[in-house]
Formats: sequence, C-alpha cells, structure tokens
Amino acid sequence: MCYIISIMKKDIRTHIRPLRLEGLPEEMRSALREARVARGWSQRELGGRLGLPQMHISGIESGKIVPRYDTLLELVRILDRDLLMVPRSLVPAVQSLIRDHLRHDQESEERALYGAGDNEQKTQGRHDDEV
Repeated sequence: MCYIISIMKKDIRTHIRPLRLEGLPEEMRSALREARVARGWSQRELGGRLGLPQMHISGIESGKIVPRYDTLLELVRILDRDLLMVPRSLVPAVQSLIRDHLRHDQESEERALYGAGDNEQKTQGRHDDEV
C-alpha cells in the first residue's frame, strides 16, 4: 500500500473535480425571481427577510452566486415554495401536474380534484338509487 502512495503525484487536488455548480439552473433562478416579484418584494426586501445583502440576492438571481443548501431552502420557503426530491422517472408527471395547476390558477376557476360535470351527476344518481 505504501508503494501505491509513493508513486502518486504530489498534487492530488488536480484529480479532484469540484462538486459545486457554477450557477443555479436558469429555470430555477427565473422561478425565484418571479416568486419574489409576485410578492411585490424588491431584492433588498427579500434579503432583509433572509439576513442577506441585496447584492447577494442579485448574485443568486443572476447565477453569479450559488447559495449553500440551507440558504437556498430558506429562500425558497420564504417565497412560499419548497424543494422536493422526486424519482427521475416521475419528474415529467410532476412537471405536468404543476403546469396544470398553474394553468387553472390563471383561469381563477375552482374545480373538483377528481372528475367534474356529468360524471358527478351520474355518481350522485347511483348513490340515490342505493339508499
């Protein structure tokens, strides 16, 4: 074992790749920015709530700063969002649910979670017959 170590190059850091991202994905940065703007907060206001300077919020939104996980989690939650681990195979389904939810929020129309319209009337009719 000592032999293996003795033949290794002395600068081991050249073989270690950094694990930090160079920036948050653009989609996440724009979602954070949109959530902040939707609340009517400036970067300074959001930073004040998090205990961060405005320039740090600006750096996160522009991709120049990659926040630590705990900072990102606090930032996301203060904007009434959350981070969620999803199995890769379910990502398309989750994204579809989110798009559907956002689309219906824009319509500002309440709707039932399971089925609507004629199906509800048929179900109610069956229940009346059973009683």
